[in-house]
Amino acid sequence: MIKTAIVGFGMSAKTFHIPFIKQSPDYELVAISTSHIAGATVAFPRASVHESALEMITSTDADLIIITAPNDVHYNLAHACLMANKHVVVEKPFVTQFDDGVALMQLAAKRGLVLTVYHNRRWDGDFLTIQKLVKERRLGKLRNFESHFDRFRPKIRDRWREKPGDGTGIWYDLGPHLLDQALVLFGMPQSVTGRCLALRNKESVCDYFHVMLHYPMGDVILHSSPYAAGPNTRFHMQGTQGSFIKMGLDPQESRLSEGAIPKDPDWSQELPTAYGTFYSENAKTTVTTEPGAYQAFYQALSQCISIGAPPPVDPWDALLGLYLIQLAEKSSSLGQRLTVEVPEKTPEPE
Repeated sequence: MIKTAIVGFGMSAKTFHIPFIKQSPDYELVAISTSHIAGATVAFPRASVHESALEMITSTDADLIIITAPNDVHYNLAHACLMANKHVVVEKPFVTQFDDGVALMQLAAKRGLVLTVYHNRRWDGDFLTIQKLVKERRLGKLRNFESHFDRFRPKIRDRWREKPGDGTGIWYDLGPHLLDQALVLFGMPQSVTGRCLALRNKESVCDYFHVMLHYPMGDVILHSSPYAAGPNTRFHMQGTQGSFIKMGLDPQESRLSEGAIPKDPDWSQELPTAYGTFYSENAKTTVTTEPGAYQAFYQALSQCISIGAPPPVDPWDALLGLYLIQLAEKSSSLGQRLTVEVPEKTPEPE
């Protein structure tokens, strides 16, 4: 049994993490840090509830700590966890400064601790379907790939993600998901062209992005707009043998938000009306969406902590994503296409 503590008791903690900790026999939730003391105490009377994250980190007997705090404190909290000899899961984005991520990886390796990043959308059903189509070469040679995460949110909300600060804005919120999926599929691009803008209020933070990753095979386009009302494209792939279009979003987040318990094998299965379509020259075919599997992250993490299996997400992958986030920001600011100079992975200390 892996004793687990969590920093934060907001939407991220209650939707993406706690349901999997609760339903798994491998984990026990023993501590929570939050400003919402009463709510956490009522929901989890057997867990200790702390107002201070640092106080919890230094006092809990948890083996694992999950960090769901704002992006600008990820490094400090993760560093404190590792210094307290705790394994760590950090919500995306991993950190906001590349060198901070390198330092955390080195510290984790030195202390023999697991450090991983919660890139749960590797287990979106539509992305698993995309991976299957690419592996099967269903589209032939890929020539263009679009990944959208559009929403209709014309008004700025009163929350930290939409206020000026280190690691705020939609490019740091949704960009890590789309970049991570692109890197899983295609690896690092040759160059990047970015447009990261504040459309709703010029004095606010980025709420729109259109980023092109340039590869020898063609372009990968990552896009998000706050003005996308109505049905939205999630993926659009074009190849020499046809195209694939997938609309809508993976249902796991909405079902977890509604209180779904991720136990039943079909809990994440998409409705047939939401399946994507493959178009060849003379026909179209419905493609059944693979079942999503956010639970796979915590299943793999348990094996990593217990028997030394690979982590569900290598933090170096998350750092490469951060490198591209910041390169796209620079491209947008300069109005130029910028060459990718792949950082070298720092060797682990002996």
